Amino acid sequence: MTDFAIDAHGLRKEFGPKTAVANLTLQVKRGEIFGFLGPNGAGKTTSIKMLLGLTKPTAGTAVLLARPLGDRQARASIGFLPEHFRFHEWLTAAEFLDLHGRLYHMDKTERQAVIPDLLRLVGLYDRAGTPLRAFSKGMLQRIGLAQALLNSPDLVFLDEPTSGLDPIGRRLVRDIINGLREEGTAVFLNSHLLSEVEKTCDRVTFIRQGTVLETIDLDGYQEEAVQVRLRVGQPTPQLLHDLCQFGHDVTLEKSHGRITLCLPHEERLPPLAAWLVEQGYTLYELTPQHLSLEDRFLQIIGEDDEVKG
Repeated sequence: MTDFAIDAHGLRKEFGPKTAVANLTLQVKRGEIFGFLGPNGAGKTTSIKMLLGLTKPTAGTAVLLARPLGDRQARASIGFLPEHFRFHEWLTAAEFLDLHGRLYHMDKTERQAVIPDLLRLVGLYDRAGTPLRAFSKGMLQRIGLAQALLNSPDLVFLDEPTSGLDPIGRRLVRDIINGLREEGTAVFLNSHLLSEVEKTCDRVTFIRQGTVLETIDLDGYQEEAVQVRLRVGQPTPQLLHDLCQFGHDVTLEKSHGRITLCLPHEERLPPLAAWLVEQGYTLYELTPQHLSLEDRFLQIIGEDDEVKG
């Protein structure tokens, strides 16, 4: 058995003259929580549809759970919560899950055992008999999550699973995702709530125009990607140039005389301070600050791309 729940190479999707996904190459380990990040229009939804076998790639290959794209056996072990779901509003919560259980060919005894547990898991046990038309968006989001877990999947795709939830609901979903990791279930998570991604995921990948730009391991991420603000006496253009040997994105705030730069790792801080003193600069301030995932997103993707969507 392969160690990867997803193993994709060079996936491409064209719609006539438009290229929605140019070159999607990524690997997701079994039992891993994997974040899929990019601006609006980056090809995330099309990528998910290709991986799920809902749309055929123009080029490239991928294997899910050791089976080719669209394989029925693999799809039986996959759960999916789409961003824009349309549920049967005339059904009660229990009836809705029972319907999907029958679609998975689960027998009646199994459905009767699993459905109450799932309703408890998503905090809707007391609403089992309530029609979905009476549910708030957050409650629909949670019943959708229960539906995605109904078949005890080995791989779950969650597309914006916390978009309609309050902080309590987001924490509930986060706890559920952490529980899936402990059970060895891989989760492919697409979310614009980067603070939630940072708390939940093991790794994240950044895409733009359907191409992977960078993948980051979040384990130990806080020890890396350090942004530094420093202030020295009489900074010169040569100083800004020389600081590039320590990091990147070196800028001078002329109004305050502060210099900012990004270091690849906090271990570069002592050499930076020592070098400044050796060069004869009077050091008034050196303040390191670890970059948030949102800061890193803007660095990699670019603020203009996010605005353009």
